[in-house]
Amino acid sequence: MPTAVVTGAARGIGLATAQTLYSAGWRVALTDVDPLVEERAAALGQGAQGWEADVASAPDWERVVAEAREALGPVGGLVLNALATDITPLHEMTPESWQRQLEVNLTGAFHGVRACLPDLRRAEGPGAARPGGVVIVSSVHAHFGLPDVPGYAASKAGQAGLARQLAAQYGPQVRVNCVTPGPIRTAQWDRVDEERRRRSAAQTALDRLGEPEEVAQVIAFLLSERASYMTGATVAVDGGWSITKDST
Repeated sequence: MPTAVVTGAARGIGLATAQTLYSAGWRVALTDVDPLVEERAAALGQGAQGWEADVASAPDWERVVAEAREALGPVGGLVLNALATDITPLHEMTPESWQRQLEVNLTGAFHGVRACLPDLRRAEGPGAARPGGVVIVSSVHAHFGLPDVPGYAASKAGQAGLARQLAAQYGPQVRVNCVTPGPIRTAQWDRVDEERRRRSAAQTALDRLGEPEEVAQVIAFLLSERASYMTGATVAVDGGWSITKDST
């Protein structure tokens, strides 16, 4: 298996994805602004390594990809999961906060693909679909208006659009897909009280919050040869949140 780079991998969906890919035989390069990422990688074992890095920094990307290539091998899969969010209405949001969300969520994806693209374009197998590609972790916020997350929603919509453009630009050499998680039980929910969690779960068709591992399984599928004819797709992993509404 080639090497997969996973951003935002210290916890939540990123960590679950790194663990799932590692269990499937991938070598995994974990990155995060949190230095805990190095400990997370060490816990996986040989064939995994962690880098403290900021996805909004092009030099950080160049460093991580060069060092990951040397330590683990060429990059054959890229999971863009790092995020920044600020739950604030636009009229109260600072320009600095707005810019940081765009830099991490959207520009970070630009830097990541740009840094990994030379390896990704060389990873195509002879006469067959490539073994991996790119998965951008967006959000249901890309398609639905909800209060108080203008920077997050705008950047997530941009990610979904970017995935389509990249798929059109670099196919058949590189497959690029997007996932849009709904209410997933990550650290962002730690500040949410139990009543609001219950209401959010009730807004899904499955009547529960999702788990990071459930998103990770979809990401791993999209990077695998089993998804060899999928590119430019946006896959909702939201328990049916996006297809059901309370009529009362």
